Amino acid sequence: MIPMRSIVVSAVLLSKIDGEWKMLLMKRVKGDFWCHVAGKIEATETASQAILREILEETAIQPQQLFSADYLEQFYEPHLNVIEIIPAFVAICSDDQTVILNDEHTEYRWCSLTQAHDLALFSNQRKLYDFIWENFVLRAPVALLKIK
Repeated sequence: MIPMRSIVVSAVLLSKIDGEWKMLLMKRVKGDFWCHVAGKIEATETASQAILREILEETAIQPQQLFSADYLEQFYEPHLNVIEIIPAFVAICSDDQTVILNDEHTEYRWCSLTQAHDLALFSNQRKLYDFIWENFVLRAPVALLKIK
């Protein structure tokens, strides 16, 4: 049997950069790959509290709006023999949002969907980015997914 766990949250950050929607990708120091914001939930936090903290810690951004993405990332972690289930969020940021990275990342890019696909190492990242683009950029977000 392979255990499942859900101790991490993630978020795709969106901002209008020069008038066009872009998503934030950052290059991780550990692993040297491009990704979106993610981090562990602390014992006293809800998932939404954890992702807001992680966004602030990793990027120094306080989003204007936060939504449940209505999407669960999932993958097998072979060295731990667990299936990770990660609730995803979408953070709407100010137009032309500035980013201040912490020491977990070496660089960042505001990307179109095509650019994000080119940078994303993992197929499940690309699936998430497609889903976010379809449901939060090409369509108006569902009001019931907004976190107050």
